[in-house]
Amino acid sequence: MAGLYKLKQTMNLTILLVFAIFAGLVTVLAIVFNMSLFSSLTLGMILAILIMLFEYAIGPAIVASSANLRYLGSGENPWLDGVVKELSQKAGIPQPRLAIAQESTPNAFVFGHTAGDATLVFTRGLLEGLNKEEVRGVIGHELGHIKHRDFIVMTMLSVIPLICYLIARSLFWAQGASGKREKGGAVIIAAIVAYVIYIISMLFVLYLSRLREHYADAYSAYITSSPRSLESGLTKIAWNLSLTPSEPSGARAFFIEDPAQAKADCSRILKNKSKYDLDKDGVLDEHELMLAMEEEARSKWTSANTLFSTHPPVFKRIMVLRQIEQEMVSGRYTDREVYKFV
Repeated sequence: MAGLYKLKQTMNLTILLVFAIFAGLVTVLAIVFNMSLFSSLTLGMILAILIMLFEYAIGPAIVASSANLRYLGSGENPWLDGVVKELSQKAGIPQPRLAIAQESTPNAFVFGHTAGDATLVFTRGLLEGLNKEEVRGVIGHELGHIKHRDFIVMTMLSVIPLICYLIARSLFWAQGASGKREKGGAVIIAAIVAYVIYIISMLFVLYLSRLREHYADAYSAYITSSPRSLESGLTKIAWNLSLTPSEPSGARAFFIEDPAQAKADCSRILKNKSKYDLDKDGVLDEHELMLAMEEEARSKWTSANTLFSTHPPVFKRIMVLRQIEQEMVSGRYTDREVYKFV
């Protein structure tokens, strides 16, 4: 499908850059500890690949266990089964297994080893809080993640920043515990370099994560022929997540919306409510909310703050969906331009 080339190109470039800066860290460690550079690079890359394979092997089991899932039996929810089957066939992917997470907040995610054994999870709060068209939009988004193999790529790629972080922490701890001055300065420098590389590699991974969310949104608009369904669903999800007092889950990168991001997005608009309330009636109508989202989407502060987010701001996602909707209404939209606005 036209447009996926950009995603694949960005993914390949990200993987290359992340491995390159990891190789730079291994080089620094080899110099500090007087090790063979070739042997260190070889060992480092083998170790990284082995940890990736281990994460790939056990990751889905950990997700399933931590989410306390209840898998849906055949025919238990005929409407949900029918929509997932219909959209899966249209997407050209195997129909995923369906499961419910007993969470009152609205969210959804997919996980698995391959597109063939993927599981699509809905929280109880999402099925109770969204109407059928909005749930359909969410399903299209999650099937987009399966179509693009996002859950596999992100699970494995996130291992590199984790390794860098563990190396940094280990070097800081080892230096503090030993109390030896020999090579102390060099070890501290190596620890600092490892931590800096952890941050840089994480920024690359987070950028790819945000891009993939936009691609999944666009795919939902295409496969459901209703960008407004996902737009409305995302609005409800973000608003409800912003109200929850619970701490965000560590697996929030898998969700259709990050609870922490939702809180930040909604709080920014509410903080500037008086600015956007043009008629001063105390309520933001659809026109005023649209203007607020457009201004927040252009904000340099929003762009800078998003650097450390797994998801794009919800108003940026809605703006892209609005552009796709306008293209559909105008009649200029074709299946060769699915990702035109990403």
